[in-house]
Amino acid sequence: MIIQKNKKNIKNNLVMQIIFGLTLGMTLAWFSKEYAIAIGVLGDLFVNILKSISPLLVLVLTLTSIANYNEGQKHNIRKIIILYLLSTFSAVVIALIFSYLIPQTLTLPSTNTTIVTQPSKTLEVLRILLMSMVTNPLQSLIQANYISILLWGISLGFAFRHSSKTTRSLLNDLASAITQLVHLIIKFAPIGICGLVSSSLASTGFKVLWQYAGLLSLLLGCMLLIALLLNPLIVWYIIRRNPYPLVFICLRESGVTAFFTRSSAANIPVNIILAKKLNLNPETYTVSIPIGANISMSGASITITVLTLAAMHTLGISLDWSTSILLSLVASLCACGASSIASGSLLLIPVVCHIFGIPNEIAMQVVAIGFIISILQDSAETALNSSAAILFTAAVCMAEKYHPLNKNI
Repeated sequence: MIIQKNKKNIKNNLVMQIIFGLTLGMTLAWFSKEYAIAIGVLGDLFVNILKSISPLLVLVLTLTSIANYNEGQKHNIRKIIILYLLSTFSAVVIALIFSYLIPQTLTLPSTNTTIVTQPSKTLEVLRILLMSMVTNPLQSLIQANYISILLWGISLGFAFRHSSKTTRSLLNDLASAITQLVHLIIKFAPIGICGLVSSSLASTGFKVLWQYAGLLSLLLGCMLLIALLLNPLIVWYIIRRNPYPLVFICLRESGVTAFFTRSSAANIPVNIILAKKLNLNPETYTVSIPIGANISMSGASITITVLTLAAMHTLGISLDWSTSILLSLVASLCACGASSIASGSLLLIPVVCHIFGIPNEIAMQVVAIGFIISILQDSAETALNSSAAILFTAAVCMAEKYHPLNKNI
């Protein structure tokens, strides 16, 4: 069994060091607020380094994977994308159901919170998505526009398929060199997480979260339900084996890091390293993981749905079943577009609110509340999104090895 085969390798990871860094950061925040905030620069440095190397890593690995493609190889990208979208849409439905079972109301602030960059309507989201796909490749690398990076990587990969063996060998060496650099960066994760935790606790703390405990509990409860019940059920259907060993590996190896970095883009290298530990097909995960960072958005869809329905309950707006289906579709679409925008799931809430006639002023007050609880909401959301990306990739790859003749999901 693949999981058993890699058990020793997976145990030799940074989890224990990350836990130590987490404990050290909490202790430092408790005893010295000044030093805790100061050491936060190490956390910001770690996240920025990951964000800097990730676009180049995605471009080179995608390009190299397509360039070395051989006819007859099974990549299963279509299956993995279907699972990403299935999980994202199912998360909306679950959030919708529990928002009705446990309705939340908000105490809206009297003043508005101004956020400059925000889409005004659903068609605007589609327009931004299409325009971002054809951005200049150099500009895409600088701005970390992963949709465009993937498009250029795939296009250049097909072009390099007709190149000489020497050229493709050079591409492989370049991909290997960048991967080794990423391995080196990941080794500093405990230090970075120590800085992130210490500065976050020292500057905000958790006291402010108590006033929104009910809303936060609903958000986190839905995310846990997806991570520990729905996603494992999907994985079981794919591999027809106990899914939880794989689920817990992905949550531990990918989810923990994503929780503290709060960036799916920054966690792409972490997922790629985990995919190598699991001996997955590199032609698959070098493409599926970057795609997953953009469309594996079950956590984002939960945030958008729960906060939108909380605003509707606050304003006394009723929602019938046909409108609920529309909300599910729009929330799923918005969630898949959230990754390209800073705090994307929160800033896309006005898109859904606009459809249901909620004034933009009210919608932005809901966004402001989202930012207050984002210290936990955004962390858990990113952990769910990123761990699901590697989870479904691993499940489909393993299904091929367990049942090589099974071509259906």
